[in-house]
Amino acid sequence: MAVIYSQFHSLESEKQERIINASLKEFARNGYDKASTNEIIKQAGISKGSLFNYFNNKKELYLFLLDYVEKVIKKIYAEVDWNEPDFFTRIRQLGLVKFKIYKKFPHAFNFLKAVSHEDAADVKPAISKLKQDLIASGLEKGYQNIDWSKFREDIDREKMINIINWTMLSFAEQHMNELDSIEDVGREILSESDEYFDILKQCFYKKGEQ
Repeated sequence: MAVIYSQFHSLESEKQERIINASLKEFARNGYDKASTNEIIKQAGISKGSLFNYFNNKKELYLFLLDYVEKVIKKIYAEVDWNEPDFFTRIRQLGLVKFKIYKKFPHAFNFLKAVSHEDAADVKPAISKLKQDLIASGLEKGYQNIDWSKFREDIDREKMINIINWTMLSFAEQHMNELDSIEDVGREILSESDEYFDILKQCFYKKGEQ
């Protein structure tokens, strides 16, 4: 397996990304059993059968993607200050890292969602291990250390968080297609996102906490 993976990593980065994105998209859309390697080859723009020069079979490809997405998740958490108590500052940090990853691998998070519901016998043990590894690495931090005292107590917290996350997700998706690279995320976009944060704070913070 190490030899096969080394062959894949010897490819130019642009080709690696095309194969990874095509694979993530197909598995996210159809699940493990129904995913078509022919569709992956077509979407990646590589010659028929060449995929198996790098991965012996669909299972090896899927396991590679699990490992890859785990590294993506760890990258997100490594760049976030988990001691930051302000909810919106924390969300801003998470958003920037996710934005960078989403721009490069737009199907990574959909793949991760699909993985959480995957029950194919071939890959279920590997998925269980992934979940255990993430827990062991302390990556299920969620919203720990957040100072919730600033928030209104008359609104359900879970619904409030959902509204905030949905708003910022829609904002990110709106601007994602406008950018050619993460370097294009300039002061104007960050300033606009902060304007949305200010509105959300007015809605959900106690008076005097804005």
